[in-house]
This record gives sequence, structure tokens and C-alpha cells, in this order.
Amino acid sequence: MTGYMVSRSRLRHNLQVLRQRADGTPIWAVVKGNGYGLGTQALAEFLLAEGITRFCVTEPADAAKLAALPGAAREILMLRETVDPDELRALLEHGVLLTVGSSAAADAAEAAARACGHPARVHLKIDTGMGRYGFFPDETEALLPLFARDALHICGIYTHFNCAFGDAALTNREFDAFCAAVARLRAAGKDVGTVHCCNSAAFLRFNRMKLDGVRLGSALLGRMPFPTELQPVGYVQTRIDALHTVPAGHSTGYSALWTAKRQTTLAILPVGWFHGFNVSCQPDRSRRCDGLRAALSGLKDMLRPRRLTVEINGVPCPIVGAIGMLHCAADVTGLSCAPGDPVVMQLNPLHRNELPVVFTD
Repeated sequence: MTGYMVSRSRLRHNLQVLRQRADGTPIWAVVKGNGYGLGTQALAEFLLAEGITRFCVTEPADAAKLAALPGAAREILMLRETVDPDELRALLEHGVLLTVGSSAAADAAEAAARACGHPARVHLKIDTGMGRYGFFPDETEALLPLFARDALHICGIYTHFNCAFGDAALTNREFDAFCAAVARLRAAGKDVGTVHCCNSAAFLRFNRMKLDGVRLGSALLGRMPFPTELQPVGYVQTRIDALHTVPAGHSTGYSALWTAKRQTTLAILPVGWFHGFNVSCQPDRSRRCDGLRAALSGLKDMLRPRRLTVEINGVPCPIVGAIGMLHCAADVTGLSCAPGDPVVMQLNPLHRNELPVVFTD
């Protein structure tokens, strides 16, 4: 069987590390993007069993899944702003906290709340730099009337940093602007409820930003762009489909990008780019750090191409030739192996496609 194997023990380790660092600050588990590729419901079930009762989603369907799970009472925050009446009605029926970052969103939430017969609980969104949803920090005067709307119960306020994994100075400026906006609302006598701003990167890099809660997603999976105590929780497990020995001068894969310099034994593996193998997110070259990193990485690959490896019978083996849609080939010359032997491969679960997720101990 080929599947994406998820280690419960590693998830549990990551959660323990994060809880220790949070030091009592509530953790909101972000399970957007199909639970970062692990499955929204499966990941939430694990976290509920471990005592996590606060979740963040971006889709009403995911909120409905979480609300239907048995177990402890839970809070669910919809991170995406919406004015769609059907989405709002579904969210309110499940008691989901709404994001309001504009007058239009406030009006739509109020109308949906009146239609449902009970107030909408909302978290206000402040745009400190991400530029997607949110009131600007200097618009606090415009926020004051929202607190007087009886169909809206404002119980939180938050922002989302745009470069917490890279630009520390920018992130600190965003944090200060957010805190100033919160302070102005409190000075006007408004109870803003839960105040939160940390994503995984900000939580791990800036201890002063924990506030009333932290939103953690990538950190749970141990997938961070800088060194941490966290452990990657998953890998692809598959088996050798076939062994194929090719003579010197023979190629494998599309476009003949690799040619054997000697007689070579190839292990043919049933995983390709369609499944997410060697697929990565495109770097955001508008950010200086990503642009420079992408340029240097491209130059390095030209001078000395990276060797992608898989593990066969515990031994790293290089992938050769172009990775196909559904197959790839590994050089196993001299290795004792046979069709059916186990293979371990690494891929980003966000790009996982048509590979079943299997939770293991």
C-alpha cells in the first residue's frame, strides 16, 4: 500500500513542546487546507483527544465537520471573512465565531444574526500589513459603532503577520500597530475580548506576542522554515514496483535528462509529481528574503544539481531522471532489494494528492 503515514507520537511531541512554550496561553489549532494535508477531521479528532478545544478554519464545511465531532465543547473561529448569506447562516447554526474586517462584513453578519434569531459572535480583524481582510489600525474610530450593534457580540480581535518567519523589524512594527489599536479601543471603554496575533512563526520567534492566544498550524506538523525542536510528523510509505537494469548509455524518464554512465539497476516507484513528490510552493519573490533565497538556490542548482533521495531498506538512494506523473526511478545499483521492498519518501503534505493518510502510533 502507498500512503502518507502520520506519526501520532511525533504530533504528540510537537504539541508538548508548543504547550510548554505557550506556558498556559491558549492554543488555537489551525486546521485549514484540509488540516495542512493530514485531513481536517482526522487531525481535529487527534487534537481533541489531546485536550485542544479551540480551532481555526477557513471554510464553512470544515467548521461543520468540527462542530459535529463528539467530545468536549469547542470554539471554532472562521478566519476568512464572508458576506455570503448561506455561508453565514451555516456558520451561525454551528456556533462558529465570525471574522469581521469591514463594514460590509459587519452588515452581513448582523443581517444573518437577525435571520437566525441570535447574536453573531465575532472577532474583529485588523490589517497590519497582510492586505487581505481587516480594518486598518488607525480606523479605530470607525470600529466603535460596531460595539453598539445588539446583533453583534464582539468577543475577540486579531491580526495576521505577513513575514513573521523572516523580517523581525517589520513584524515588531506590525505588532506595535496592532497593540496601539487595541489600546485605543480599550481607552474608549470597549471590551475587545480575546486578543491574538501569533501564527506559528511569530509564536516561535517572538515571546512577547503571545497575548491571549496563539494560532498554530505548521508548527503542529513540525514544518518550519527555521530550526526548532519540532519533528516532521509524516512521510510517504510505498514499495518497489519493479527492478529494471539498464546498460550504459541508456536513459530513464521523459526528455532523457539522465543517462546511465554504467550498467545501472533502477527501482521503479509508484509515486510521482501527481502525488506531490518534489512539488513545492513557489517562492514569493516580492519579499527580499524569498527573492534572494530563490536566486541563490537557482544558481546553486545550475552549478551542482541537488540529489533527491528516497530510503530503501534503510539506505538513501538517489532519484534519477525526470520525475513522472505517477512514477519515478531510484538508482539501487549494488543494493540488496527486490520488488515489494518498503520505500520511504518525503513530501509536503499540503501537496499530497490521491495518497491515503494513515495515522500510526
